[in-house]
Amino acid sequence: MPVNMAWCRTDCVEKPFSIGFQKFGRFVGRNPWWFFISPLVISTVLGSGFYFLADREANNIEDQFTPVNGPAKLERKFVEENFPLNNSVYSNQRLYTMGEYASFIAVSRDPNIFTDGAIKEILSLDKKVREIILWRGHEQLTFEGLCARKSNKCIPNRILDIMNHYGSNIDQTELTFPFFRFGFTTIFLGYSVGGVNVSSKVIKSAKAIRLFYSLKEGNRTITDLWLNEFLKVFPSNQSLKFIKVSHSTSLSRQVEFEANTRDVIPLFSITYVIAIIFSIVSCLRFDCVRNKVWVATFGVISAGLAVLSAFGMMLHIGVPFVMTVANSPFLILGIGVDDMFILISCWQHTNVHSRVEDRLSETYKEAAISITITTLTDVLAFYIGLMTPFRSVQSFCLYTSTAILFCFIYSVTFFGAFLVLNGRRENGNKHWLTCKEVPEDCPAGRSKSYDLCCVGGAYDRHTGAEEVQPMNNFFKKYYGPFLVKPWTKVCVIVLYSIYLTISIYGCFQIQEGIDLRNLAADDSYVNRYYDDEKAYFYEYGPNIMVIIKGEIAYWEEKNMLDFESCIEDFKNLSFIEKDIFTSWWKSYKYYGQHTSLNLSAENVFKKNLGTFLRFYSDFKQDVNFTNNSIHASRFFIQTVNITTALDEMNMLNNLRDTARRCPVPLLVYHPVFIYHDQYAVIVSNTVQNISVTTAVMLLISLLLIPNPLCSLWVTFSIASVIVGVTGFMALWDVNLDTISMIILVVCIGFSVDFSAHISYAFVSNKKPTANEKAVEALFHLGYPILQGALSTILGVIVLSASKNYIFRTFFKIMFLVIFFGLFHGITFIPVFLTFFDFCSGSSGKINSQDKKVPEDQAMAYYQSNNAQEKMMDQDKQIYDNHTFLPDNHPFCQGDSCPSVWTLKVNTLQTQGGQVCMPSTGPMFTIDGQTYEVQMYSVSSDPVTVSQNQNHGSGEQNCVTGNGQPLEINDPVINCHDSAGPVL
Repeated sequence: MPVNMAWCRTDCVEKPFSIGFQKFGRFVGRNPWWFFISPLVISTVLGSGFYFLADREANNIEDQFTPVNGPAKLERKFVEENFPLNNSVYSNQRLYTMGEYASFIAVSRDPNIFTDGAIKEILSLDKKVREIILWRGHEQLTFEGLCARKSNKCIPNRILDIMNHYGSNIDQTELTFPFFRFGFTTIFLGYSVGGVNVSSKVIKSAKAIRLFYSLKEGNRTITDLWLNEFLKVFPSNQSLKFIKVSHSTSLSRQVEFEANTRDVIPLFSITYVIAIIFSIVSCLRFDCVRNKVWVATFGVISAGLAVLSAFGMMLHIGVPFVMTVANSPFLILGIGVDDMFILISCWQHTNVHSRVEDRLSETYKEAAISITITTLTDVLAFYIGLMTPFRSVQSFCLYTSTAILFCFIYSVTFFGAFLVLNGRRENGNKHWLTCKEVPEDCPAGRSKSYDLCCVGGAYDRHTGAEEVQPMNNFFKKYYGPFLVKPWTKVCVIVLYSIYLTISIYGCFQIQEGIDLRNLAADDSYVNRYYDDEKAYFYEYGPNIMVIIKGEIAYWEEKNMLDFESCIEDFKNLSFIEKDIFTSWWKSYKYYGQHTSLNLSAENVFKKNLGTFLRFYSDFKQDVNFTNNSIHASRFFIQTVNITTALDEMNMLNNLRDTARRCPVPLLVYHPVFIYHDQYAVIVSNTVQNISVTTAVMLLISLLLIPNPLCSLWVTFSIASVIVGVTGFMALWDVNLDTISMIILVVCIGFSVDFSAHISYAFVSNKKPTANEKAVEALFHLGYPILQGALSTILGVIVLSASKNYIFRTFFKIMFLVIFFGLFHGITFIPVFLTFFDFCSGSSGKINSQDKKVPEDQAMAYYQSNNAQEKMMDQDKQIYDNHTFLPDNHPFCQGDSCPSVWTLKVNTLQTQGGQVCMPSTGPMFTIDGQTYEVQMYSVSSDPVTVSQNQNHGSGEQNCVTGNGQPLEINDPVINCHDSAGPVL
């Protein structure tokens, strides 16, 4: 037997909230022009903030897409303080930044690039680069004047020296790899020659050559000019016969990232046109009076005003505008249109003959909780997102949460006011386009086209509300009953099990981190360079600094043994090349052995160190030897085969763990670690945000949904959708990065939207059984939820055509969020709710004894003098909400009759002065036929309500009780405490 849990209703917040919105709706209905014009004025004023847009743009990749105060940034600061740059002795591996450079990769069209034709084309391109000349005022800028130098010479591409030296005989030369002995020097070819085929360390063939042109640090303005000119050197690959070329500079990634905004701007207009068309089609009616074309249009305009106001206000305040924020308008449009559909649905259920302020009052009363829950959950989800250490996420969350607040405010002011203005037009039975009054019934002899275009104002004659739309009937007559069939429920459970299994599997396949190549457009020249780099130069990764922090006694044997033990630990890592190791200490020890120095003595160690560093200028940059003390020093290890984001994450974690275990105080650093730091925080921050947001969502649901158990179902829906989105996005090749982390926060808000609408509709309707409640909830909100989901998908679908990873990722995850959220809202949650009838306030079956108890309690209560006064407002509400309408009644055609019939019963002849009517009694309307309703008086004798068939002019309806007529004056009281009004 289902458990009656009416006691668990928690409407202490929901009820006063609904009443407050009901009063506010009446106020808006009486003063629509104020609430219609004010948002327009506010939006105009706040929108002036877009004047500052150019000043507020903040698209620095490092600043926006790396963790604030990440470990690598602190490590870089230590390196910068202890090992300052020396432009006179340039060394790329010793830079604490990525440096200023240009580069190109030449890929042979043949199997081997060491051919005469390919070499000539490479040397020709190199000559063009070195001959670049540009003017800055009267100053001539050349590569020779801007290049990074060592020994007063530009840093050379040593592979070119080799090619020039051997000429056409290079293919017959035994080039060893990765080190080649050239004259008196050993050259590392791992970064210059790629796609090699090696036999016994001798290159048999190579596919690619990479050249670097390094520039001096410290004069960014001038070097940027040269780098931009560098990009103009390269012709199309069609003009090169033997090689294909890709190119990039140290600026390219940033410049291409900033260019992405140009890609998305045209999509805004397309999106809003699509949204308006969809909204109009969804709200189109074949009734020239009830048509909601203008309502739909102004609903979309309302969302647009929200974006204008929110963004303008943020720009006035000075909040940075990051490119990720450009996703927000698409999201806001979906949310705003969703609220619009809910409000329109509730408006259509009000009585068309009521005053417009009363209709808006009832609309707000019914819709307030639903749209408030969605707004609060979305806003709080984004505000919680501010806790993330990524500035791009913080900016997105701040702009979007503010826009959602404005969207809510404008929905209940601007859009509500327009509903009133449109309602006044409908009350005058005026055409939606011409605003001229039209007839309700088609005159005789007129065509169907005239009936369609020039006749309108139809409504449901029994309920007084607008006619039910076909899609609502589909949910009530077909989809709802189908969904609650036992065998359908079994299929839904099986389907959900499959969904959950695939989702959990996908969660274990997810990859972390954003690939920096994805910050540029797909067709960017930068991506071609990255592709060639990954294809041919993947073997040798970054050269890592290992830094000894603080002063230690380098001359003491114990410290050096500990140090050498740590070096061996690093070399034993799977991604470290043991034979490539650069250490000043190792060279100094050899130097001491060859010069017979006792380096275990402190004074000898320090006295000869200065001489050694002057002789080996590169090592001078590796030791902070000041005031006769070594404050810090560093050595270098070479990584290999770092090809994926997982490799990068494991490399960073293992290097830091190894440094942490070493008894000597160490830290590891490379400029690329600034970007790899996201791996250390992305998962923990995502879990933190989701956990906190879910807890907050549960609290809001408990407060605003008047049943705690159904609030738990909302929380369950959140968790289920998050698991599904996370799992399927991994299977859709979307990584867990700063972009997807944003959308996972959005996921929470949207999953609440769908489930909260249905759950609230389920617990608030008065149907006796859980199955009927589910069908009724789908009848009222199934179509608006479907409309909202489709509008949101249409709002972001244009992003799928974007050339940029950020926008495409936004589309992918939003599609998953909406699709799974919709499926939960109209399939999973309704079915799951039917399994637990205790979410109802009453049981499905009421026997005579169960019925008698509340009736007796009600009679005792109403016989109290104090109770009568308390019930007056409730009785009045019953009359206002439940009316009887004539439907071409015979006697109404001769004499004038009131359009609304109300039923009041005088019970002066009864003992208690009241007549009590059970909540389960049948309903009736006056439509020319006699309907009987069993009513219970104090004496338990039935009272029969019937229509007087002998109406004439001046006569009235009467009620006969116990054979005696009763005047129609007093109210009928609803006896059941948990059911809705009877009449």
